[in-house]
Amino acid sequence: MATLSDVARRAGVSPATASRVINGSSKPVTEELRERVLRAVAELQYVPNAHAQLLARSHRVAVGVIVHDVSDPYFAEITRGLQRVATDQGRLLTICNSYRDPDRELEYVELLRGQQVAAIILAGSGYHDAKFTRLLNEKLAAYEATGGRVAVIGRHEHSGDAVMPDNRAGGRLIGAELYELGHREIGVVAGPAVLTTTTDRLTGLRESLAAHGLSLPEHRVRHAEFDRDGGVAATAALLDADPGLTAIVALNDSMAIGALALLRSRSVPVPRQVSVIGFDDMPVARDVTPALTTVRLPLVEMGARAMSLALDPGAAAPRVEVLPAEVVRRDSTGPAPEITPVRPRAAGSGASAG
Repeated sequence: MATLSDVARRAGVSPATASRVINGSSKPVTEELRERVLRAVAELQYVPNAHAQLLARSHRVAVGVIVHDVSDPYFAEITRGLQRVATDQGRLLTICNSYRDPDRELEYVELLRGQQVAAIILAGSGYHDAKFTRLLNEKLAAYEATGGRVAVIGRHEHSGDAVMPDNRAGGRLIGAELYELGHREIGVVAGPAVLTTTTDRLTGLRESLAAHGLSLPEHRVRHAEFDRDGGVAATAALLDADPGLTAIVALNDSMAIGALALLRSRSVPVPRQVSVIGFDDMPVARDVTPALTTVRLPLVEMGARAMSLALDPGAAAPRVEVLPAEVVRRDSTGPAPEITPVRPRAAGSGASAG
C-alpha cells in the first residue's frame, strides 16, 4: 500500500504539506500544491490511516455505543435516536453488542478507550452484580480521566450522566390497568432476574397490585430470556401451573408476542379469556393480531437524549433525565371474564393514558 511519504514524493512536496492537504488542515496551501497532492493520491490509490488521522486531530470524532443486542427492536429504536444526533454532529458511531455478557461489556470499554473515542454510551439494563458494577465504574472513571465522556441509558449504578426510562412507574401503570379491568388472577412473564430492568418493572407492578389489596405470588412469575422464545416458554409454564389466569403481563414486547403465539397455539382467545399486556411499545406491537396493549417508552428520544448528554461537556454536575411511561391500549386486553370493568374503555383502539 502507498504511504504518505510515497504521495509526498510523487507530488514533489514535503510529507507535512501532503498531510495538510489530505487531512483538510486549516493551514493555507496553494491551489497548485493541493492539486498535485490530490493527483498523487489518485494515482497511487492512497488510503489514509484512520488511526493516525485520529491521533493527529485536535478532537475525537468517534462515539462508542455498547448495547445488549442491536437486533432486539428495543435497542434498534434506541440506536435510531443515537444515530440521529451523531449524524447531525458529524460523528462516527461504533456499535458493540454485549449479548448481555458482563465480561464482554468490560472488554468493550477497554477497546473503545484504546480507540480514543470521544464518548462511550452504555444502553441497556444494569446487573445485580456488585463486583461487575465496581469493575465497570473503575474502567469508566479511568476513561473519563483521559477526557472521555460517558452516558448511560437505564442504569442506576453509574454516577454520571444518565437517561432513565421510568420502568417502575410503567409497572405500576400495568397493575392499575389490569385491576380496573377486573383482573385478579395475573401471571408475569419476566426477563432474567439478574437484570435491574426486570426488577424495576416487576417492583412497580407489585406496588400497584399491593395498593389494591392484591399480591403477586412467586409461582406466578416466570423468568426467561427477554425474547419471543422466552415469552413462549414462560407463558406455557404459567398456564400449565395455573390455567385459571385471566391476564399475562410480559415485561417486554418481544416476550408478549411470544405469549400471544403460545395462547394462539392452544386456541385460547385473547382477550376474551386471557388478556396480554407488554412493555416498551416496539413498532411491531400495533401490527400483531390482536394489536398489543403495552407500556410505551420514548425509545428513540432516549437514544437521542443520551447522545446529546454524551457530547455536551458543559455541565459540571451529573445530569439524570427520567423519561415517562404511558399505557397504550389496543386489542389484546379487555375485561376479566364475566367481570365488568371499573371504568369504561376509551374510544378507539389506539387511545393512550399516562
